[in-house]
Amino acid sequence: MLRLHFTDADLAKVWVAPGPDPLWETVLGVQLLSQTGPRSFGEWRRRARMELQRKGADGPARLVGAAAPPASYFPDFLTPAEGGHGLSAGLDALRATPSARLRRELALTARTRRLPRWFAGLAAGERSHLDELTDAIRRVHDTVVRPDWTRVAATVQADRMVRARALCDGGVAGLLESLRPALDWRPPTLYVRYPEGRDIHLDGRGLCLIPSFFCHSSPVALADPTLPQVLVYPIARTEGPDVSPVGADRRRRQLAGLLGRTRARVLTALQNSATTGELARMLRISAASASEHVRALREAGLVHGNRVGGSVIHSLTPLGAALLHGEPQRPGPA
Repeated sequence: MLRLHFTDADLAKVWVAPGPDPLWETVLGVQLLSQTGPRSFGEWRRRARMELQRKGADGPARLVGAAAPPASYFPDFLTPAEGGHGLSAGLDALRATPSARLRRELALTARTRRLPRWFAGLAAGERSHLDELTDAIRRVHDTVVRPDWTRVAATVQADRMVRARALCDGGVAGLLESLRPALDWRPPTLYVRYPEGRDIHLDGRGLCLIPSFFCHSSPVALADPTLPQVLVYPIARTEGPDVSPVGADRRRRQLAGLLGRTRARVLTALQNSATTGELARMLRISAASASEHVRALREAGLVHGNRVGGSVIHSLTPLGAALLHGEPQRPGPA
């Protein structure tokens, strides 16, 4: 259990990051590639592995994965605070990491697992190694994270709206309470499900909450208690009910018979929201075909679109979700 201890001054300095952090999303996305779950990322994981191989970026992905494996400590320098200002700002900060910090954090890493020999050069302060690691993160981001960035940003923005409502209705306590069950606010301490027992005293520095698309289980905090503290937490994702494989296959056949095979696949894909371009890449159909199917589903009242910047994010309506999952719509209040 991770315990974050607040003072009155800390409660006045709790805020939610304005959007997803590209470095955190890249590191957490790479961790997902080496795992078998969760089910909601299965299609993304398959496409990401294929794209890494197709673009010759599987080597850089392995390097990033060796630096930050899942369910283990990984160095804080991989996710500097500057990443909140964009990928380039974050990578510039990573590239400028002082040698003393590299040695210190890699020494901590070596206590938890055996590092490949390549990291000895990085720990020794060889800047070419740091440049190689920085370039690997950019290449992995551009290959498997950037193509879905519109959906990532839109989903994170939806989560921020939930947190804003909680803050308006219940103040900072309401905001922290809204993060259950992963977090448990028992003033003046925030308890976080975590693989190790640790205490962090904020001491008036406050806390930045970072909603993350690719964080999927426990929240993640920085290991160094002296750094400006952040807590990366998994956002709620729209998923279908946990039905058996037989039930799921039967439902897909029923939808295909009703809507047609491709249109049923489009409806299924939109349970997690996507742009037309993302649908086309995900389902391996042309952009024109994706647009045609989305339009038909929208005219039938199964899909709606929300403009975010220069893109339109398509999502299921309650009717579309009910059709997809085979659940009757609940009547609204009288």
